[in-house]
Amino acid sequence: MDSTSAVKALSALAHDSRLSLFRLLVEAGPEGVSAGVLATQLGLTPSGLSFHLKDLVHADLIAPRSDGRYVIYSAHFAAMNGLVAYLTENCCQGGRCTPPARTFSLKKSASKRSSKALPRASHVRTSR
Repeated sequence: MDSTSAVKALSALAHDSRLSLFRLLVEAGPEGVSAGVLATQLGLTPSGLSFHLKDLVHADLIAPRSDGRYVIYSAHFAAMNGLVAYLTENCCQGGRCTPPARTFSLKKSASKRSSKALPRASHVRTSR
């Protein structure tokens, strides 16, 4: 990943709704989630959802695919991993990090979401 792509990805994630969308899609895995389910889970209007999805697609962080009448979105895991690799490429000047990096909690963001599990794309529409 180059710096232009990293800036585009970080810029797309620098909004609460887009970050929440991306995290939901990462949680859902490669099967993805339909746009309707995303809107319901995050309480977004269809136009608001479309606006945020467009920015994430443009940043190559998510990808849409058609499944009959539905549009299913899924995280682009290679891009996500590329961004993390880019950000940590020269961590601690290439040596072992000391002290080890601590993880932090995003409980505030997570508490905004429903505690219900996301339906997988295959549960949204089972026949073609």
